[in-house]
Amino acid sequence: MGAIPQVMAFSELYQALQSGVVDGTENTPSNFYTQKLHEVQKHITLSNHGHIAYAVIVNKKFWDGLPADIRTTLEGAMKDASDYVNAISETENAEALDKIRASGKASMYSLTPDELNEWRKALMPVHQEMEARIGKETLEAVYQASGFVMPK
Repeated sequence: MGAIPQVMAFSELYQALQSGVVDGTENTPSNFYTQKLHEVQKHITLSNHGHIAYAVIVNKKFWDGLPADIRTTLEGAMKDASDYVNAISETENAEALDKIRASGKASMYSLTPDELNEWRKALMPVHQEMEARIGKETLEAVYQASGFVMPK
C-alpha cells in the first residue's frame, strides 16, 4: 500500500502525529475521538477495512465434557453478550464520527465502491498469506461470517 509502518506505544501516537514523526494512523472512530487524534491528523479515510472482534476460547476437552444443554446456554449467552457490546461499539463509533465532523478539525473521506474494490485487490496477497497460515477452511469461515466479497 506504500506505507512504512511504525511500531510505537499508543500513548505516544498523539505527539508523533503532532510532530510529524508519523503521517497518519489506523484506528477506530471512537479511538480517534477519545484520544483527540483528529486534532493532529487532518485527513481521515473511512475505509471500513477492519473488524475488531474478541474471541472466547475454551479448551476443547473441557467444552466437550459439558452437558449439551449447558453448552447451548453458554453459546446463547455469548451471542447475546456479543450482540450487546457490538451495538455499543457501533453507537460509540457513529457518535465519534459525528463529533469529529462537528469539530471541523479533520476532513473525512469515504471510499467509493470502485476504490474499495481496488483496496481489496491490493490486499488479496495478505489473504493468501493468511490462508497458508490458518487454513482455507478458517479463511472461508471468516469470509462467510463477515459477508466478504472477493474483488473483481
